[in-house]
Amino acid sequence: MSLERPASQLERPASQWKYRVAPVLESKVDEFKMLGYSRAHPEDVWKCLTQKVWKGDPNKRLHEITQDILHLSTNLYMSYLTVQAYQDDDLLASIEALRNSEK
Repeated sequence: MSLERPASQLERPASQWKYRVAPVLESKVDEFKMLGYSRAHPEDVWKCLTQKVWKGDPNKRLHEITQDILHLSTNLYMSYLTVQAYQDDDLLASIEALRNSEK
């Protein structure tokens, strides 16, 4: 008798589950859009999880990844997007400053 666990119960780096949870990411995006966040995107949801929830690419089981996606709050997601916007603004300002200093 084989006691091997199904693939979904194996721990893998979170990034390796991304393709399997694409429908769950889409469902979360649909939820955010119904709540008025019209610019929600699956890639942003994934990056938010990677940076804010998991803080990297930890080993997880499929059901853990799914649970983390479904439990992602709008507050955490909006906080992530706000920080990203500030960082992008800082980067753009830095690039503009470099361009102006070269002239």
